[in-house]
Amino acid sequence: MRSNRAKLRAVSMAATLPMITGALALGIPAAHAADNPARDALAGTKPAWATAKADKGDASNAAQVKLRVYLAGRNATGLAAYAKAVSDPSSPQYGKYLSAKKAQASFGATKAQVAAVRSWLTANGLTVTGVTQHYVSVTGDVAAAEKAFGTQLHNFTKGSKTYRAPSKTASVPDSLKGAVLTVTGLDNAPHKANHDDQLPGPGAAFKNAGPFSSYYGSNIATTLPDAYGTKIPYAVEGYTGKQLRAAYGAGKYTGKGVRVAITDAYASPTIAFDAGTYAKKHGDAAWKTGQLNQVLPKNYTNTGADECDASGWYGEETLDVEAVHAVAPDAHVTYVGAASCLDDDLLDSLSKVVDNHLADIVSNSWGDIEANQTPDLAAAYDQVFQFGAVEGIGFYFSSGDNGDEVANTGTKQVDTPANSAWVTAVGGTSLAVGKNDTYQWETGWGTEKAVLSADGKSWTNFPGAFTSGAGGGTSKTVAEPYYQKGVVPDALAKANNAAGNRVVPDISAIADPNTGFKVGQTQTFPDGSVQYSEYRIGGTSLAAPVIAAVQALAQEARGGEAIGFANPEIYARYNKGVYHDVTDKPTGKDLAVARVDFVNSVDASDGLITSVRSLGKDSSLSAVKGYDDVTGVGSPANGYVESYRKH
Repeated sequence: MRSNRAKLRAVSMAATLPMITGALALGIPAAHAADNPARDALAGTKPAWATAKADKGDASNAAQVKLRVYLAGRNATGLAAYAKAVSDPSSPQYGKYLSAKKAQASFGATKAQVAAVRSWLTANGLTVTGVTQHYVSVTGDVAAAEKAFGTQLHNFTKGSKTYRAPSKTASVPDSLKGAVLTVTGLDNAPHKANHDDQLPGPGAAFKNAGPFSSYYGSNIATTLPDAYGTKIPYAVEGYTGKQLRAAYGAGKYTGKGVRVAITDAYASPTIAFDAGTYAKKHGDAAWKTGQLNQVLPKNYTNTGADECDASGWYGEETLDVEAVHAVAPDAHVTYVGAASCLDDDLLDSLSKVVDNHLADIVSNSWGDIEANQTPDLAAAYDQVFQFGAVEGIGFYFSSGDNGDEVANTGTKQVDTPANSAWVTAVGGTSLAVGKNDTYQWETGWGTEKAVLSADGKSWTNFPGAFTSGAGGGTSKTVAEPYYQKGVVPDALAKANNAAGNRVVPDISAIADPNTGFKVGQTQTFPDGSVQYSEYRIGGTSLAAPVIAAVQALAQEARGGEAIGFANPEIYARYNKGVYHDVTDKPTGKDLAVARVDFVNSVDASDGLITSVRSLGKDSSLSAVKGYDDVTGVGSPANGYVESYRKH
């Protein structure tokens, strides 16, 4: 499913809404205005993998296609410019957000544009199956799609599989210039989002073995071998809200009056019970009537284990909801479930938040690798994010759990949609909270694992292989946004392009499962029983809702006024003493914890595995002084939330 974020639209956007003249007065995006006069090319609709070498010939004319034709609206360039202006603290239009209705009236598609698109599609033999303010969906055969979009659909090899894709960039008639943003569905390669966490599916119960530390360093593994020349502590049992609030400077703020939305695929049938039970057990404020809502589709699709694995997403929702409430216990939480893990459905869930302004802050713990991006979907995602910015809505995306992705894919790359210049990418740390909830330090999250030798006297092949770590690095497709200039080192920004590219992440929080968060979820155990139980969890799927919750505290601190798209504010606070400057050796030495796990993930009947987990070892990425591509500007410190308060 995963989208790819098209390069940040040409005009890096003026600080104020420009005068609309010439082509723009007609609603023609600047990127299209100079195209072939007979056809208007839809950039990015021919995927990079559809090469001449991979071409296996024509697709069958009778094969069926399902397409979405996304509408550009009446002024796509103006939308991007206004989204920047209202988000930039240096702009006179900063904070002058529009209502959802006004945003649509100012920048959405006109009735005439919709009618023209519908007429063109049906005239070419395609059947309209749905119309929203964002797109027109159609079905039909390959022959009709080829006629409508001025391209041939061929079969191409991609890896070991064969998929359909355009043999050249799709286009629309000149008469539709300015009406069509892009079309999706011409290629049928799978684009599926994954939830970025270290989480077992609820179908197979999971529990942590002990011993544990109750806070970092409280229980030293004195009987186990040294690591890096010293005895090491056991992994924490799992931090709770009280510890995280203290670590990230929550102070007196609770998120009161602030609305947070969470998007994932599907929906946990036990979320209300699990969230309520967890809050009660750990001293979080009880959920008030109406404080947790769900907005769900009528039907779900692609639910099978070999497709999206619907039940595997239940724990993701549970983690996100419980983490937000633990850090911002008075915030209103709306869960918006997508009908599947595919792009179209996830885009629909994001659009529901924007179209109905369901929240000011949106946490999203899902994504895919940038190589799976296609610019057509990137354009559709960015349009939603820009509409959100215009309304004062900020989107927060986890940066991924595989470091630079080399171990996972063989290619160094970032994740998406975290790579979008219109979202806040959240990286991950290993967090040490000490006695009396005192913040000690953080490293960049990156884990190397070695297991205990058979004789128990050493760690086998210490420090072991890389297992997981916070996603980050330099995008290959997204231009460097203005707010990163002067903060992100050129060595990172220009790693792939002399002109500079987007670097991920922007900010960070706890993610390492070895210093993770305790979560409570109803699971199915091997004996068939269904029980509520708790376990430690991590991943940037944890970092994203934690940062979303901290932003809710900051919004409360500024009197409830929406922060909106937060990156300009986040970077404006760099070097102002409100971030923990996270490095990989905060104590000057290498760090590690000991961990004991059940072989069968549930109990000791099949034995235990003891391992050492090194901290701050994130693939080729490093957390260093200043901005870095593991933790961004760092994590929120005492003073961050308060810095939003109006004096």
